[in-house]
Amino acid sequence: MTKILFIPFSILAGLVSGLLSRRIFGAVWGVIDEEQPPQAEHRRVSWGKLALALGLEGAVFRLVKGLVDHGSREGFSRLTGSWPGAEEPEPE
Repeated sequence: MTKILFIPFSILAGLVSGLLSRRIFGAVWGVIDEEQPPQAEHRRVSWGKLALALGLEGAVFRLVKGLVDHGSREGFSRLTGSWPGAEEPEPE
């Protein structure tokens, strides 16, 4: 039942993390280069600059998504008294 109640929190957290990630990546890229970050579909782009932009974007998105997801779970837990997910990782 907890998982079903957590679905709206999860959807909202996903939207917030996407918006926040985009802004953070834009700010960080602005420190690296004055131009817009290159995209894979751009014809004239250096491989190094593209790799840097994609790697940085992926790292920022993953970091923000993880932090926002964990924060939404903590908020849900405070609100309901129940943690939506595993308490700790499964032992190997």
